[in-house]
Amino acid sequence: MSREIIAILRGITPDEAVPIADALVDAGITRIEVPLNSPDAFNSIGQMLEAHGQNAMIGAGTVLDVRDVERLHEMGAHMVVSPDANASVIVATKQADMLSFPGVMTPTECFAALQAGADGLKLFPASLLGVDGLKAIGAVLPKGTKTYAVGGVGPANFAEWFAAGITGFGIGSALFKPGMSVADVASRAADMVAAYDAGA
Repeated sequence: MSREIIAILRGITPDEAVPIADALVDAGITRIEVPLNSPDAFNSIGQMLEAHGQNAMIGAGTVLDVRDVERLHEMGAHMVVSPDANASVIVATKQADMLSFPGVMTPTECFAALQAGADGLKLFPASLLGVDGLKAIGAVLPKGTKTYAVGGVGPANFAEWFAAGITGFGIGSALFKPGMSVADVASRAADMVAAYDAGA
């Protein structure tokens, strides 16, 4: 699980869950997030955990509530991703021995999330922050802080973000949209992996 690419499968259904996860893992993307505002998200996460819990990092996105963290822990999920930096969600995630990736934009949010125990920072929306913003924030973050660009990033600008110091990426609609064929997702995943490997 060396590539720091998180596949964001917003809108995925339980029927699509395992075939899409199969395609991603086969392509070399082994970090998979199912946003909780997707249809029957916990069912999809459970199926993916059963199929790939040993060879992929499976978790949830758009996690806003501690109760959802507890449910994910009971299921055996590996990570919790949020659009915000809610300290109670971060603390609960770490107490449950899962990885925490809260959403941040400002230096104040970054440091608050790290103080609460975040494993990495989801810079969202990355398109608004830009690589110059990353460089500025990165200059004051503790050495070794993991940062992930989410929103408006893709193969065309991976190298630019890597040069600015990003750790990895969260990729949503450029990789998966509801109803997309498994073959299409597999093709997009292969392109993502090739661009990531070339830019890393």
